[in-house]
Amino acid sequence: MFTAPHFLALAAAAALCVLLFAARFALRTRPLLRNQVRWLLIIVLLASEGGLHAWYLSHGIWSSRQSLPLELCGITLLLSAVMLLTRSRLLYSFLYFAGIGGACIALLTPNLVYPFPHIRFLLFFTAHAAIVLSSLFMTWAYGFRPTWRSLMFTMLCLNLIAVIVFALDKLLGANYMFLAHKPGTFSVLDYFGPYPYYLLVEEVFALVIFLLMFLIFFKLPEMVRSRKASRSRNL
Repeated sequence: MFTAPHFLALAAAAALCVLLFAARFALRTRPLLRNQVRWLLIIVLLASEGGLHAWYLSHGIWSSRQSLPLELCGITLLLSAVMLLTRSRLLYSFLYFAGIGGACIALLTPNLVYPFPHIRFLLFFTAHAAIVLSSLFMTWAYGFRPTWRSLMFTMLCLNLIAVIVFALDKLLGANYMFLAHKPGTFSVLDYFGPYPYYLLVEEVFALVIFLLMFLIFFKLPEMVRSRKASRSRNL
């Protein structure tokens, strides 16, 4: 983490986000291009998840305790593919916050011990960048927008998912979503105190991040546009 390959991977992910933003008008007005990008994202999401399981199986280490897509990013990856396939506003309302927020934290503090150019390194950053790009794509290409209600919906869904995953952790003897203990590598959870208190701090942290994502990228621009429109009417 925080090595040259890590910074390059972050830069590549950021560059793709900027490119997608720059292409937003073309995506809105050219249905063929929009569908091509949509299917490309679906393929990348599923290929990265499939590639991970293929690697597990080829090394004989696939395990129900560690390999199921029950981490938050594993869940949001699969849901992102379904969202893109169905163009679901309901899934978008969850994935804008949980998908982008969770994947960005993972990109910044990866729970990964394999250095570049290991296949696990490439799959990790490809998958998490694709999760972020998927919700941004639905925002810029289809005009989807989160709301206050979708923010609360996301928090409710995350808690329901955590309850289900916690039960599965107990059943499998696993630690999906780090509900039993912190990961073995450095993560943002290291700043949140010992178990189980870090789970409560994580909840507050998620809410703050989601609020900032909503306010900075949607509410503040709306307020600025509204003020500009009001001034122009008064001139």
